[in-house]
Amino acid sequence: MLRVLKLSLLRRLGAAARSAELPTLSRPRVFPLRSNHSRGYSNEGSSKYDRPMRQFAKENETNPQPLIYYIVPSALLVFAGLATFVHYNDEKRAVPLETQQTTVPKRCTTNRPAIGGPFKLYDTENNVVTESKLQGNWTLMYFGYTSCPDVGPAEVQKVADVVKLLESKYGTKITPLFITIDPQRDSPAQLKAYLSEFDPRIIGLTGSINAVRQIAQEYRVFFKKVDDIGQDYLVQSSHNMYLLDPCLETARCFGAEYEASDLAEAITMEIKKASKSSTN
Repeated sequence: MLRVLKLSLLRRLGAAARSAELPTLSRPRVFPLRSNHSRGYSNEGSSKYDRPMRQFAKENETNPQPLIYYIVPSALLVFAGLATFVHYNDEKRAVPLETQQTTVPKRCTTNRPAIGGPFKLYDTENNVVTESKLQGNWTLMYFGYTSCPDVGPAEVQKVADVVKLLESKYGTKITPLFITIDPQRDSPAQLKAYLSEFDPRIIGLTGSINAVRQIAQEYRVFFKKVDDIGQDYLVQSSHNMYLLDPCLETARCFGAEYEASDLAEAITMEIKKASKSSTN
């Protein structure tokens, strides 16, 4: 009986011992590392194509291109530009002179002081008069007003005398022009009645206050109201006369100190001078 119990106890102990045994761990397999060298290329090659890209870029950085590779193309571009410029100027100079001339007379291209400019006024017949309508003839221009007590009438008489002297003595015709600086009182009818007492050939011009002020500024004419009491006032102004050539450019300015004979002679000299320069 005891023997049987002992055998049973030994079997149980053996089973317990077998169940308590840990399983043996398997050792992981180690695979050899493969090299990443590209097939068909050798690490020992001497050509730059066999070297890694990083080494190739580094070699290019340490060996820059010579300056000759940049200087030669730049010089060629500059030379081509200069050749084009010279060729264009040669062609421009080769154009015949006749094709470069315009309809503007030669005397209109001379450099003169910037006196004068465009304007739009009205004559004694209420017709519009601009600078273009006066071109083609020599013009003697004077700024005044019909209510002037002393200097104005004397200057207008001088204009009339100069016109007569130029025609009778020198055979020259000019256009006499009277521009009012008092448009508030000098209507076209008033101008016509006033100028007809001196010479009906004198053209009288008037206009709005702004138009008169503009042309006075263009010809450097000073005027200002003085002793203003309603419609009874005087206008203080300069008393210069302007000789305009057929292009309506100011050829000369004359002061009040000129006599009619001196003025006619000076105008004749200016016309001859302009005619001589236009023929050269």
